[in-house]
Amino acid sequence: MTDMRDLDIRSPHDGRSVGHLPIATDEEVAGAVLTAREVQPKWAATPAAERGAALRQAAAVLRTHADELAKVLEQETGRPVASAREGVLAGVSTLEQYAELGPVHRGRSLLGSWDATDFMVPEPRGVVVALTPWNDPVAVACGLLGAALVTGNAVVHKPSERCPHTGLLMGRLVAEAFPDGVLHTLIGDGQVGARLAADRHVDLVAHVGGTATGRSILAATASTGAKALLENGGNDALVVDADVDPQWAAAQAALGAFTNAGQLCTSVERIFVHQAIAEEFLRALEVEARNWVQQPLVDVEHRKLVHAHVVEAVADGAEVLIGGEVPDGPGAFYPATVLTRCTPDMRVMRQETFGPVAPVRVVPSFEEGLAEAVVDEHGLAATVLTGSMAHAQRAWRTLPVGTVKVNAVFGGAPGGAAQPRRMSGTGFGYGPELLDEMTSMKVVHLGQFQPRRQDSADWRRTASASRTVSSST
Repeated sequence: MTDMRDLDIRSPHDGRSVGHLPIATDEEVAGAVLTAREVQPKWAATPAAERGAALRQAAAVLRTHADELAKVLEQETGRPVASAREGVLAGVSTLEQYAELGPVHRGRSLLGSWDATDFMVPEPRGVVVALTPWNDPVAVACGLLGAALVTGNAVVHKPSERCPHTGLLMGRLVAEAFPDGVLHTLIGDGQVGARLAADRHVDLVAHVGGTATGRSILAATASTGAKALLENGGNDALVVDADVDPQWAAAQAALGAFTNAGQLCTSVERIFVHQAIAEEFLRALEVEARNWVQQPLVDVEHRKLVHAHVVEAVADGAEVLIGGEVPDGPGAFYPATVLTRCTPDMRVMRQETFGPVAPVRVVPSFEEGLAEAVVDEHGLAATVLTGSMAHAQRAWRTLPVGTVKVNAVFGGAPGGAAQPRRMSGTGFGYGPELLDEMTSMKVVHLGQFQPRRQDSADWRRTASASRTVSSST
């Protein structure tokens, strides 16, 4: 059945229309996947150095259009232009990184018998579907697309329905560097994503986004046999020890909770602070929140979810130190909010809020804070602020998450990979390890050639004749 629906994008600043885009039909979804499957073998046969060169060309085009992309992203999601541009340039760097890593991605030789050769070689999986989010759409998409394309896969990309103009523009720019059909960009909502995830001609579904969607993708790929590569939601904890400067810790907490209006996968979602510094920490965090520049959330519907977490927490006994109210006027603005007297059973502590909300729980000891931080169904990341090497060591050993940060809520070396756990996903994201995810390893055994019986007899007669001629001369 043909789907003629449109996406209607409204500005999170004032609610005005940003634009309309038609949603891909069932025929367009199926056609994009089949075209990708048809062209993929030729792309896989392209020398790795040429695939890397195409990625470098795509990175150069994105860099040239960074300002344009940032403006479109700001219009759709409310992310400030300067921050949006940083995200675009981060994507450019990721493409450049994979342009270098892809051609040197390698297998390994194996030790077998003397008269045989054994080795393992990585091969592209085939058709990769990339379903990417709205909160950092260019940077995230560049990671998945870059790793998939440079290893010889064809890609069908569906950007989030909350920033389709950004995704469409990025897709058109990047596709210029590749042969026709190697990269498709489809516009659509969750139904389009579900159709792609369930398509039996797809070999890998890569998704960065919410946990519920990740669960549905796992169910779909269990039926089709495709690999699922998922980074789902997180509920990242921040544990604050007794021996740190409370004002510095509050600045770190504010940075983690309020950056991009709290709309980052690794935002600080719940805070456990030692009672010895709790009072001063909370005063400092309130000041930080007061001075934080208010940003809109991505849309009004998302703001409703964020505010519901706050309202429920207050009803269950939490105290609002600052914020916590929906402002008057147009748009989807929400203030930086600090809650105290939070308990582990509150939804604001159990689930990802994904907004500028800092729920704080005062704990009697570092050990208690760490123990409560461990109790969570997610496993994306966590942060510990401490002056004790013993506590830092215990924390990173204990926390069941893919990434642990000590004394900095953000940061990390280039090329680092992340492997989320439990409900936060499966598989590596970013880094050289993502190239492994985008390929399958084939084991090859080359045995010694054994000639046929007739061939062997002919060879012996030829050799005998040669010896006869040699001796007669």
